[in-house]
Amino acid sequence: MQQQEKKPLTAQEQALAEQQRAAWQRECFQAAQKHLAEKGIMPKSVVDKDSRFLAPLCAMWKFKAQNGKTYWVVTGRLPTDHAEVSAATDARDAMRYFSLQWQLKADQIMSTGARDKTQVDFANLLINRAHGLYEMYENEPLWANEPK
Repeated sequence: MQQQEKKPLTAQEQALAEQQRAAWQRECFQAAQKHLAEKGIMPKSVVDKDSRFLAPLCAMWKFKAQNGKTYWVVTGRLPTDHAEVSAATDARDAMRYFSLQWQLKADQIMSTGARDKTQVDFANLLINRAHGLYEMYENEPLWANEPK
């Protein structure tokens, strides 16, 4: 069976794809702000040049907060989480950091003898998403244009 060649998108299709990407990015931005606010951290600004977006899977935001600290916030099709910027040097490194943290958290949940289906499901979700984040971290072509 022959593989079909992908046809270039029409201008209308490109515009629609860009609208969808912008809407996804806006949703992720709002989720990141909400997450920080729920943790008692008031966002002040986002550092666009250090934030990365892999629509529709993952967005890695770098936020400056009103408390003077800077944070990495991960959003998308995974649990929203944050860490102080000292945990990772760049967005790629932040992916590796969250991947490791989620694996440790899942291990902790399971080692406490989680019997609650919700806890077990959450631990399995963390493991699954941790593996996905690590695969993105290791995917060299994704990071080809990143400064070394």
